[in-house]
Amino acid sequence: MTTPPRRPWWLGLAVMAIGAVWLYEGGTLPQIGGYAALGPGFFVSAVGAALIVLGGQLLVQIARGETFAPQEVENAEADAGASRPALLWAAAGAALPLLTMQPLGFPLTAMGSFALVTRAFGSRRVAFDCAIGLALGVICWLGFSQLGVSLGAAFPPAGW
Repeated sequence: MTTPPRRPWWLGLAVMAIGAVWLYEGGTLPQIGGYAALGPGFFVSAVGAALIVLGGQLLVQIARGETFAPQEVENAEADAGASRPALLWAAAGAALPLLTMQPLGFPLTAMGSFALVTRAFGSRRVAFDCAIGLALGVICWLGFSQLGVSLGAAFPPAGW
């Protein structure tokens, strides 16, 4: 007699719990902004609500017995393991803001993180990746400034 496969109930519950934390924290931020009429709390709350809905959908799929088997990927070998160098590049990109946000500012930190993560995905165009990362960092910094959310100085070494 075979035992039925264990269902990953924890997955749907974990997504819902993360959504609940975001929804709670979004409630502590301003919901209404001056210029845009939507404050930063609105977007955090919207993401939290979406995570709760998605977690609920996962629970429904799990209750129906749907399996979550790995899907095939183009140009990937079925027995190939994870790439340790790629994982280390991505981890460095995630850890970089902890070290550089205060001394270098948001745009340069975003540039470095973007370049490291693109390297993890196999990119070898360092200058291009840095340019894209810097552009995205500046756009995000300016966008949050318009919402009235401070991401710190743009470039602290220059006093900006």
